[in-house]
Formats: sequence, C-alpha cells, structure tokens
Amino acid sequence: MRPRLGSALLFLLALFPFAFLLLLSASQRWVYPDLLPAGWSLRPWGDALGRGDDLGVALLTSLLIALTVGAVGTLLGFATARRLSLLPRGRRWLRLAYLPYVFAPVILAACLQFYFLRLGLSGRVAGVLLAQLFIVYPYAVILASSFYTSRLRDMEDLAGTLGARPVEVARKVSWHLLHGPLAIVFFQSFLISWFEYGLTLLIGVGKVATLPLKVFQFVNEANIFYAAMAASLLVVPPVLLLWINKRLLFVTR
Repeated sequence: MRPRLGSALLFLLALFPFAFLLLLSASQRWVYPDLLPAGWSLRPWGDALGRGDDLGVALLTSLLIALTVGAVGTLLGFATARRLSLLPRGRRWLRLAYLPYVFAPVILAACLQFYFLRLGLSGRVAGVLLAQLFIVYPYAVILASSFYTSRLRDMEDLAGTLGARPVEVARKVSWHLLHGPLAIVFFQSFLISWFEYGLTLLIGVGKVATLPLKVFQFVNEANIFYAAMAASLLVVPPVLLLWINKRLLFVTR
C-alpha cells in the first residue's frame, strides 16, 4: 500500500507544473488571496492562436525549425558517424564534435553573426536553421557514434561479401538495426532545436518568433496568462517525444 501511495504522490508532484500552466492559461483573473481564479475561459486560446502575429505563427515556426533541424542533423550525424567508424583514428576525429560546446550558444551566435549578416541570413528562418545546426549536428554525430558500432559495420561488410548490393545492405541490414537509434537521435536533436533561445534570438534578431522567445516576451511584459499559454504549448511536444524516446531506448537495448 505504501509503495503505491508513494508512487501516486510522485506522479501528482510531476503532474502539478503542467496542470498549473493549463489552469493559469485558462484563467481570466487570479489575484491574491484567492485560491482559484475568478473566472475561466478558453477564448484567449482562440484569440492567441488565431492572430497572425502571435502564438499560432510562433508554434508553426518552432515546429518547422525543430523538425527540419532534427531531420537534417540526424541524417548528417549518422552519415558522419559511419564515415568516422571507417577511419583508423575516427575516435580522435570525433573529439572535434565537442568544440561547439566550449562556448555558450549566445557567444557562438555572436561569433557567427558577422558572417550571417554578410550572407543575408540574419533575421531569416533559413539563418536560424543553419545556426542551430552548428550545435545540433555535432551532438547528432556524438550520439550516432554510440550506435554505429564495429558490430554493425561488420554485419554490413558480411552482407556485401554475400552478394548484397549497397541498396539492399542499407535497407535490410543498416535500416533494420538503426531505425530505433535514428528515431532517438532525431528526438534528441528536435528537443535541442525546440528549446533553443540564444542562437534564435541573436541570429533571428527578433524577426523569427519561436515559442521560447514568446515565453520570455510575455514574462517580460508581465502577461502571465499568455506566458502560461506559450509555456503549455512549449512543453507538450517534448513530453510526448521523451515518452516515445524512453520506449525506443528500452527496445533498442
């Protein structure tokens, strides 16, 4: 009985922040010392998501950037990891992937800003996409290298010696063994891009509005209800992806 009670309490504690955000986002007026809001309405959700310059656009922009960066970073990461596995000193070259993390994202963005201005990418979605790849791609390489092992390479070589064509090796061997790790790397890359703030702020120069930027904007404006809406939208996809990621991680072990 006690273990079940403890598990239930832990579940409620974990659920409380999400429930509080949803409660606050549907509130009309909530002042001290009232325990509950004075009124409830979902109309602000419709207004916020329906206006062309607000949360709806920020949500779509965040999804576009995170999905694109996650997909491109994952494909490039696995391609690089495969190439490094073929090199005699591939593990040494892998250390270069840690270099972008020597600097904070804001400092890295400040270093890249000049080049993005010269290329005309500053303040554009394409510029934010490219800038985020500077931190997502190395991470994808590091994570993919832990999955692309010598055992997998030996199985690919074995299939090739038995007469399988490169397309068949990729489809029947590599994909069969790597579809789970590919999803894991994609989810992790998606999350890095989804929560990225510093690079997006500096390279986007405030013109590329994403959900993290909207959350800080509403907080600075002391608009707690809209901040709760933006935060609610911000946490839903990561929670779903982390749950799927956890299940895939156990499946691939």
